[in-house]
Amino acid sequence: MSFQGYLKTIKEKTGLDPQDFKNKAEEKKFTSNGQLLPSVKAGEIVNWLKEEYDLGHGHSMAIYAILKGIKNENSQ
Repeated sequence: MSFQGYLKTIKEKTGLDPQDFKNKAEEKKFTSNGQLLPSVKAGEIVNWLKEEYDLGHGHSMAIYAILKGIKNENSQ
């Protein structure tokens, strides 16, 4: 599945787009000023997204990549 395919499926399942997840990560104190805190590991983000949004591992890692700055909303 392409990165855009992951984002589309996430939006369909949760109603949330990448910016919404950035905002929610900030509320959860995983990020500060849009930057993922160094102490936050991928597993924490995956567990959060699995528990609260019922996302699978791959979809959760797509959101992690956005939060970490590895990918953005326009990445392929």
